[in-house]
Amino acid sequence: MTRLKKLLYLNSYLLNENPENNALAEQFSNSEEDQSRLFRSLINLRPPMLLKQDFLEVQDSLLSEDAKTKGIVSFSEIRNTRRTKEKDSVFSRMYLWQGDITRLAVDAIVNAANSSLLGCFIPCHPCIDNVIHSAAGLQLRDACNKIIKAQGHEEATGTAKITRGYNLPAKYVLHTVGPIVTNELTPELCEDLKNSYRSCLDLAKQKNLHSVAFCCVSTGVFHFPNDKAAKIAVDTVRDFLATQDSQLEVIFNVFKDIDYKIYKDILG
Repeated sequence: MTRLKKLLYLNSYLLNENPENNALAEQFSNSEEDQSRLFRSLINLRPPMLLKQDFLEVQDSLLSEDAKTKGIVSFSEIRNTRRTKEKDSVFSRMYLWQGDITRLAVDAIVNAANSSLLGCFIPCHPCIDNVIHSAAGLQLRDACNKIIKAQGHEEATGTAKITRGYNLPAKYVLHTVGPIVTNELTPELCEDLKNSYRSCLDLAKQKNLHSVAFCCVSTGVFHFPNDKAAKIAVDTVRDFLATQDSQLEVIFNVFKDIDYKIYKDILG
């Protein structure tokens, strides 16, 4: 089955499930590019519900091919680019990489989630939550829904949960809810962000993970100042690696040039 045929099949399936999205589908042509955008829109909109095996087989085949097309980046590739004079320094276990976090074949990537953990429901929104859920497939939303249902409440700020990575190259996803800055930045918000990083690190240690890639938690639509967020991130990771009996190595994943410069200045 060609990529276009897979997309047409998946989109037809999703529209049969939720016919209220037919008006949206009419805005797209039958080209591969348009059908790809429609597919992402439909999975972004789809609420957690039963996932059938025939759909999942085609979805997983499509997303696996897409991951290979984007290019999978192994942790060893990132490690080999690191040059440090301090072999025993905790800084030798901290890396900076710019690019799409969904390309990283590491033990876990960190998702800057919202309190529902269900991902972003805005079609094709560029936030990291949407990007990760779209690349992982609908199983990720279903897994997060089960977590929320089991605990009986939304996820608190500064905490973290773990799921499989499904169609991502990463084995797992660590979902953390960072603080939202609506007015001035307060010490409480800074502590919340520190807790988000620490919760992910504690969970990584608990699960015996060896490589974790952090996105820039809370700096996007949550409006945490980029430079202050980076300082908190690096300080929290450095303190953890210096004091914990763990073989964990950490990648700071950035997408924007401004964040790359900020982290490069901090990490030297």
